[in-house]
Amino acid sequence: MGFKELDQKYIAHSYARFDLEAVSGKGAVCTGADGKTYIDFSTGIGVDSLGFCDDGWVKAVCTQAGKLQHISNLYYSEPMVRLAETLCTRTFAKKVFFANSGAEANEGILKAARKYSHDKYGKGRHTIIALENGFHGRTVTTLSATGQDIFHQYYDPFTEGFRFVRAGDVEALRAAADGTACGILLELVQGEGGVVPLSQEFVSAAAQLCAEQDILLMIDEVQTGVGRTGKLLCSEHYGITPDLTSLAKGLGGGLPIGAVLLGEKCESVFGCGDHGTTFGGNPVVCAGANEVLRRLDQTLLDEVSEKGAYLTRRVLEMPHVVSVEGKGMMLGITLDGLESRPTAAECLRHGLIILTAKAKLRMLPPLTISYAEIDRGLEILNEVLGQ
Repeated sequence: MGFKELDQKYIAHSYARFDLEAVSGKGAVCTGADGKTYIDFSTGIGVDSLGFCDDGWVKAVCTQAGKLQHISNLYYSEPMVRLAETLCTRTFAKKVFFANSGAEANEGILKAARKYSHDKYGKGRHTIIALENGFHGRTVTTLSATGQDIFHQYYDPFTEGFRFVRAGDVEALRAAADGTACGILLELVQGEGGVVPLSQEFVSAAAQLCAEQDILLMIDEVQTGVGRTGKLLCSEHYGITPDLTSLAKGLGGGLPIGAVLLGEKCESVFGCGDHGTTFGGNPVVCAGANEVLRRLDQTLLDEVSEKGAYLTRRVLEMPHVVSVEGKGMMLGITLDGLESRPTAAECLRHGLIILTAKAKLRMLPPLTISYAEIDRGLEILNEVLGQ
């Protein structure tokens, strides 16, 4: 039985896979089982922030794996503490809670917001205001926080306590804050929703409303965080200070991790036993994340912005391209007359791994990608779009 047949036989059919069996990679180049190489504009959906098998990252992970692979949160471990220290000193955070995924990180900020409000105001002030077209995860509660009807099927009853407004509608946002709200949850660039950046006016209004009513400003940076947009946190682009932020994807550099960043209001909201996870703060994963943040200095962040501008400029010159949206190297391509998934499949056939986001093509290249790798990927994309 062939490899694909084994996949079909033994793995739940919850993914529509593209036709690639990946076996190895280096930098922004992936090698398939057939020996063919591919330029990677996907990074495993924004995860491989330093590209495939970066030497420093591999060394950090392997060294830690050879010393201690796991101990649990009942004990101390240096990689976890060092990672928390770095996150707090480089962001608004006063404390960090470590989880294993973006969905878990979002569960964490939802629980923190509700507990903060319960501790201070008592029961009844628990509504989370989220955005239509947002996406926050696949657990029942993070699906409940996701403002897309397509995700609100099959799994009823969904978690209560969420209210949705349209991005950009400041009046609707203010009306939704009716005294039962404890948090406003935003993706500053809606990723799965089609790579749609929020306006400065709307984000500033949300931040002001939160400050006025002691509602917590909650920013989902699972995809936008850790340098993806050219800043360590996308919230820096908007000049806001969140109360809670979720991180995941690129933080681990390829290993599963989530992080809840707790600002001053929320730094003491979790006491012993209030929240937990077996694998959170795993030493090997944290060692990889420490290397990612060590490398993510201002020089690299500036390069992300410069390469994002270069990608945007080049793609706008291509056939069937209407526009390019996003920030840094989180970019969505709006096409005229072409469907996104068949186009992505054709790119793969020609040697380019590229993502989709609704009707758009989506680019999330490694933060360390070279211009030579970018140019090779763009050459393939231009060829496919010109067919």
